[in-house]
Amino acid sequence: MKEIRSKYMPGVDRHLLLFFAGMIWLGVGMLLLHFSFLWLHSLPMKSLVFFAGMGIVIALTISRFGFSRIVDKNVNRILPMEGKRCAFAFMSWKSYPLVAIMVTVGILIRRSVVPKPYLSLLYTGIGLALIISSFRYWKVFLSLVRKNNL
Repeated sequence: MKEIRSKYMPGVDRHLLLFFAGMIWLGVGMLLLHFSFLWLHSLPMKSLVFFAGMGIVIALTISRFGFSRIVDKNVNRILPMEGKRCAFAFMSWKSYPLVAIMVTVGILIRRSVVPKPYLSLLYTGIGLALIISSFRYWKVFLSLVRKNNL
């Protein structure tokens, strides 16, 4: 069984795991910001500034006290890895069910009766926090690339 799994497992080096993680966090963050901007663009300027500003404050808080810890945990898990690892190992296997739950909740609340400007606070906060936190992956990725001349 292990032989079959290793034969078909998409193996990559640790620097690519950091790259994948940065890309995923950046892409999901951009998607959430896209939804938020769609909901906010038709608001009067005063309301738009309020909701966007509050979203930025939420994003900085989430990034600093939540996502930065997750990124550091993932980076500290990835850096000691040697050889080829599964391309999906950029986050721990325990995290995948949590991500599935978060995606499901996101879809459900997006389809709920919650007014979109209020929902944009959450989407801006999480989306921008993901983008900000992705830079931590990029920083470590680039340092590995420079160090190893990849």
